[in-house]
Amino acid sequence: MGRREKVNILILGIGNILFQDEGMGVHFIHFLDEKYEFLSDKNSVSIVDGGTLAQRLIPEIVKYDEVIVVDCIDADNSKAGDVYFFDYKNTPSYVNWQGSAHEVEMLQTLNMIDMNKDLPTTNVLGIIPKRVSDDTTFELSSEIINAVITMESVVLKHLEKLNISVKIRNMNTTIENISQISFKRDIINGPKI
Repeated sequence: MGRREKVNILILGIGNILFQDEGMGVHFIHFLDEKYEFLSDKNSVSIVDGGTLAQRLIPEIVKYDEVIVVDCIDADNSKAGDVYFFDYKNTPSYVNWQGSAHEVEMLQTLNMIDMNKDLPTTNVLGIIPKRVSDDTTFELSSEIINAVITMESVVLKHLEKLNISVKIRNMNTTIENISQISFKRDIINGPKI
């Protein structure tokens, strides 16, 4: 048995930050980037704000061995703030991505990559948004804010399984503060698209 190669991990935030909770995937990856430093002797973590780029993300996604997609989803018998974590190829039947245009586009994007047999191991960290009218705001619902602790715990445990350790860089980081500045943050530890 040969030595295991380096595993490149992508945490990809998807969402439209202009529409309240719909931007949670993007806000959350900015939150992780601001709060933590990810360390490993052999593996790497990149954090990418995928916004609503969908298919334009294909060349980026296929570069990685492991991907965590953070996005809003819908699920049967769910309520705002519920968090789901699942293997994309074994998406539970009660989960769907039909809530908004960007969610459907992301699902189609992953399907296209999979059809070409290029899909890395992909897990989805899905959050149920509180769907509101089309008011443009960066404010997040209390349900989504309260879900961040669970989302954070799930991601950190998964990264630990991939031999990534985390160091808190900024203990005072909150999702409320990040949601106000996500649009102008430039993530420097991941590749640019």
